[in-house]
Amino acid sequence: MPAFLLQSPVLVLNRLWQAVNVCTARRALTLLFEGRAQVVFQDPQGTFRTFDFGRWQDFSQEGPRDDQIHTVSFRIRIPRVILLVMFDRYPRKEVKFTRYNIFERDRNTCQYCGVVFERKDLNLDHVLPRERGGPTGWENIVCSCIPCNARKANRTPQEAGMQLIRKPARPKWRPFMQVNLKSAGHSSWKHFVDVAYWNVELGEGVE
Repeated sequence: MPAFLLQSPVLVLNRLWQAVNVCTARRALTLLFEGRAQVVFQDPQGTFRTFDFGRWQDFSQEGPRDDQIHTVSFRIRIPRVILLVMFDRYPRKEVKFTRYNIFERDRNTCQYCGVVFERKDLNLDHVLPRERGGPTGWENIVCSCIPCNARKANRTPQEAGMQLIRKPARPKWRPFMQVNLKSAGHSSWKHFVDVAYWNVELGEGVE
C-alpha cells in the first residue's frame, strides 16, 4: 500500500457540516472504521451522500483504483471529506474580524437600504470614514451595497442623509473555523472551505 496515500489530507466536518479540522487519511479511515465518522462524497449531479465504513468499502469497488489502498482482504478509496457523527462544536477559537464573519453578522444585507445581496455585490463600509479617524473594527464596519456605498462616499451616514438599520457590534456567536491549509486541498473541499478570501484577518487596508 503506498504510504503517501495514508498521509493525504482529509477535511473534517462536525455534525453540523461545518469544517473544523484537517486530518490524515490514516486517521480518517480509523474514525470511519470505529463508526465515529462517515465519508462525505459528492456525486456527479452535485448531491452529497454519506457512507459508513461498510457502504464505503462496497462503493470503493466501483471507483478508480489510483486513490485506493489495498489490504490482504479488501481495497478501499481514500476519503477526501469526513463527517464526525457526534461532534457538533467548534474548537475554542476567538471571533476573528474577517470579511466572512462581517457578512455573516450582517446576513448579506446592506446596512443602509436593508436589501439582501449576493456577497459579490456588497462592499465593506467604514461608518465613520477612515479619513475622519474611523477605526477598522467591528463597531465601525458594515456591509454596504455598491450604490449605497457610492452615495455615502466619504461622509458619515448623517451627512449623507442615510441611516443604519442596525448599529454594528462585535458578534456573540462562534464563527466559521478557518481551516489552516498548507495546500489548496482536494477539489471536493471547495463547497466547505471556499471562504479563504472571507476569512483573512482584516487590517487597516480593508476596502
